[in-house]
Amino acid sequence: MPKIVAIGYERLVCIFKKEGFEYQRTRGDHLVYSKSGCLRPLVIPMYSAVPVFIIKNLLRTAQVSRDRYFELFTDC
Repeated sequence: MPKIVAIGYERLVCIFKKEGFEYQRTRGDHLVYSKSGCLRPLVIPMYSAVPVFIIKNLLRTAQVSRDRYFELFTDC
């Protein structure tokens, strides 16, 4: 299985949109997305390279598996 690497926030937004998350608001340099059934909103920083630990935390919060992440990754 491939390694999770740092990616730009635009691609990360695309991944979570395909998973059904909807844009709620912007606060400073962070985008907030939410989805029905998800306990907490996702806060995506607008960085040119979002660090791996943030991506893993977002996946855990969104309850998205590693395999599903890579399926969505190839589409964006």
